[in-house]
Amino acid sequence: MGLTNSSTGLKALDSNPQTKRKKSDDIVIALAGNPNVGKSTVFNGLTGMNQHTGNWPGKTVASADGICVTENNRYVLVDIPGTYSLMAHSVEEEVARNYLCFGEPDAVIVVCDATCLERNLNLVLQTIEISKNVIVCVNLMDEAKRKKIKINLNLLSKKLGVPVISTVAHKKSSLKTLTDTLDKVISKEIVVSPLKIEYPEIIESAIKNIQQCLMGYNLKNLDSRWLSLKLLDDDQSLIKEVNNYLGFDLLKEKDIKKAVNESKEYLNKNNINADKLKDMVVSIIVKTSEDICNGVITYEKKNYSSVDRNFDKILTSKYIGYPIMLLMLMVIFWLTITGANYPSAILSDFLFWIQDRLTDIFMYFNAPDWLHGALVLGVYRVLTWVVSVMLPPMAIFFPLFTLLEDSGYLPRVAYNLDKPFKCCSACGKQSLTMCMGFGCNAAGVVGCRIIDSPRERLLAILTNNFVPCNGRFPTIITILTMFFVGSSVGIKSSLLSSILLTLVILLGILTTFAVTKILSRTILKGVPSSYTLELPPYRKPQVGKVIIRSIFDRTLFVLGRAAAVAAPAGLVIWLMANITVGEANLLTHVSEFLDPFAKIMGLDGVILMAFILGFPANEIVIPIIIMTYLAKGTIVGIESVSEMKEIFLQNGWTWLTAVNTIIFSLMHWPCSTTLITIKKETGSFKWAALSAVIPTVLGITFCIIITAIAKIFI
Repeated sequence: MGLTNSSTGLKALDSNPQTKRKKSDDIVIALAGNPNVGKSTVFNGLTGMNQHTGNWPGKTVASADGICVTENNRYVLVDIPGTYSLMAHSVEEEVARNYLCFGEPDAVIVVCDATCLERNLNLVLQTIEISKNVIVCVNLMDEAKRKKIKINLNLLSKKLGVPVISTVAHKKSSLKTLTDTLDKVISKEIVVSPLKIEYPEIIESAIKNIQQCLMGYNLKNLDSRWLSLKLLDDDQSLIKEVNNYLGFDLLKEKDIKKAVNESKEYLNKNNINADKLKDMVVSIIVKTSEDICNGVITYEKKNYSSVDRNFDKILTSKYIGYPIMLLMLMVIFWLTITGANYPSAILSDFLFWIQDRLTDIFMYFNAPDWLHGALVLGVYRVLTWVVSVMLPPMAIFFPLFTLLEDSGYLPRVAYNLDKPFKCCSACGKQSLTMCMGFGCNAAGVVGCRIIDSPRERLLAILTNNFVPCNGRFPTIITILTMFFVGSSVGIKSSLLSSILLTLVILLGILTTFAVTKILSRTILKGVPSSYTLELPPYRKPQVGKVIIRSIFDRTLFVLGRAAAVAAPAGLVIWLMANITVGEANLLTHVSEFLDPFAKIMGLDGVILMAFILGFPANEIVIPIIIMTYLAKGTIVGIESVSEMKEIFLQNGWTWLTAVNTIIFSLMHWPCSTTLITIKKETGSFKWAALSAVIPTVLGITFCIIITAIAKIFI
């Protein structure tokens, strides 16, 4: 998933290629392409790595690199971010452009989607203006065959002047032709002669004037024709990067500056200003792509995309799309809830069996009771609870979530939610990071890297906690089951739990919109940015790869973080439960101190204390409540929901207590893992603190209002 900059390859490259140049003996191959063309699948197939970089949640916008070994050569393959254009308007486009221009790759493989080749050729044409050694990899040929699209690869190669090969990236055998072609290009067995894009005579004259002047300078690997066009384009950010790369300021050289000014004056005399020049260049590239595709692509089935479009009419409808999203969410929660119960019980039994064996070891060595209590009944038991409660739901939720992504539905969710977020002066990409928060808020926060605007990224980070993660699901589901569903088991009970849980989450989503709107009108004012969102074709998910990727890249990553903070929390909880002051332990004293304020919120001191002690891991909130009510020295497990409900009722719980506990579970400070992640992502304690204060204040306010209304009318 690429949750951190260093977890996306052997060495993650940052957005500035100057910082990590290739070594002299490396053969570096850049892998470029539009989003959703299977570029990362090609990368994984060639390197044997399980990389998943790109522009969706949990995927980094930095580049990743891996080793590809062929019969003749050893390559460093660099997977740069998916981009539609090298005329940089976003972080992804800037990273891709800068690496191709200044990273000095020995060759570039541009991956294209066979089902929409004409659109993908825009990037190919821009790439061959920069790099001479280009190979075009037409991927997803199986999809093209299914849609009865035929592509004359030989004719396409002749028109482009570069090698063109076809692949079905998820079948590694199809990549052999690509590696063979790569070897031949590097060894010069294949002579590459890229197509030269022809611009109108006026523009060509302006380019030639500057190009002749540039011939007297060492431009390193930069193409003089391309550089002349960019100097006319007057892209200041690119010119700055060029100057850094060359080591001198181009426009401070008198002859270059004179040539650029002469060419600009010449264009202005012909009514071509900078903006019109950009439009003309883009139009010519698009027109050239269309001309190349004439005779290359044959559509046997003219309405080949009609099935996808018909699905889109339903799934992106403003009337039907939203109910379908909620229904899909409910189904995922139902599958997670019903599917997690049995493996969770088995895992719990196994881990507690290990606890008994650990106890036997401590007894064998006559270890003191306090040491056994602290390490086994404290640290290990809390870890056991967290793992057994957290692992099974995540092992189900994350693959289901990734299947939605693989099938092509997730971009439709972003499309549907783009307008509501725009109304809140935020970015539609926030919907994707919000969805990731259902699995883990820390993962959702990291996923905010896909949002280009710093302001909108902060909005997404500060509000991600309003969607409950898998750590808060057990608390919410347990209370819903006890007080609003009943203790019966079966499909009817789990379905009702799923419906109620979906309603709770809907409240969290609406709160996300409201808080985002308030923040964008106050401390984070600004105009919402636009972004390009492609709706990829619907595809059959690769179930095996999805499960493996979800388990290793997401589930175990999140579980590891939770376990790291749960272990010391277990020790603290055990100490508080076993250290007495007077006639009561520290847990009792703390809960009595918090009780007056908690009563105002419709809770009690024990519940509020459990949330505080559950700061490292939300999964342990319910166990702490039970442990304190029963005055036990360690966390205990209750087998029956009805037995648990009886304990709560004996300690003063009512339906109002249950409602307020659910609300406060939905809206309170993020867990320690999420807060640490927010601090790392924002680089500021201020934003981390604010991300904790906002939901906590809202949660307290909601609980107080609900309690006050209940006392008036009931």
